[in-house]
Amino acid sequence: MIIIGEKLNGSIPSVAKAIAEKDADLIRERARMQAESGATFLDVCASVEEDVEVETLKWMIDLVQEVTDTPICVDSPSAKSCVAAIPFCKRPGLINSVSLEGDKIDTIFPVIADTDWECVALLCDNDGIPDSVERRMKIFFGIMEKAKQYGIAPSRLHINPLVVTLGTDQTALTVFADCCRRIKYEYPEIHITSGLSNISFGLPVRKNINQAFMVLAMNAGMDSAIVDPTNKNMIGMIYATNALLERDEYCLEYIGKFGNKAAEEAAQPAPASPLDEKMQKVFKLTQDGKNKEIGQAVQEALDNSF
Repeated sequence: MIIIGEKLNGSIPSVAKAIAEKDADLIRERARMQAESGATFLDVCASVEEDVEVETLKWMIDLVQEVTDTPICVDSPSAKSCVAAIPFCKRPGLINSVSLEGDKIDTIFPVIADTDWECVALLCDNDGIPDSVERRMKIFFGIMEKAKQYGIAPSRLHINPLVVTLGTDQTALTVFADCCRRIKYEYPEIHITSGLSNISFGLPVRKNINQAFMVLAMNAGMDSAIVDPTNKNMIGMIYATNALLERDEYCLEYIGKFGNKAAEEAAQPAPASPLDEKMQKVFKLTQDGKNKEIGQAVQEALDNSF
């Protein structure tokens, strides 16, 4: 599973504050934590006005590269800003993103054509997000024609079918999953990606919806995701799902990720049971010579044993 770390995005209030105050330590720490948690790419999104976006991206990318060599995912709604940020990166990474909206593809694809850079492609156009699988697939084939034109292999693309909010559209998951299956049928080597937060917007306990979406989307063919790599529950779900879907031979990746944790947990002393605690109380009272209280403590221990 390709993990695109999401925690360096200026739309996050704490990151926006760090950008405004030039808090380099916060940017470096978030980069370090995500890299150490196993992120494949680190998404860097400034979310500032376009006239200062490129210089802000440079500041952030430089800080990230001080603490890790994990490839950068350059993230901006501006194709020009994405292209401008490419030289700041020490190694090829991921561009987020293109679509059939405006001239985004014709701005980015020629620049990355003869490189090892990969690219996220959204299934939308100038009319927004299509409401049907058929219209999204039409956009998909349009993107693939452009990729062929510029010599970009399918394996370098991360297609985002775009999931909508479940609370307002009951077909949010089924439409997304159908797109995934059709895309993988046409191009088995292509990647499919998504963020998770859109589907649960407005619903209580959003993590429940997000985790279920992740599992079902992976089952439909999604193999790349924009997530928090420090979220242990979500990462555990990803590794477990990969193993169950026969994408992890002999569960070696799962064991590699969690084998040490299992050993550490096994080495921890088991928590004392209520009966153990009662008997410890009896022992302590005996040591202290508090004979009047021993009888009651023994009775409480006996009551707790049934």
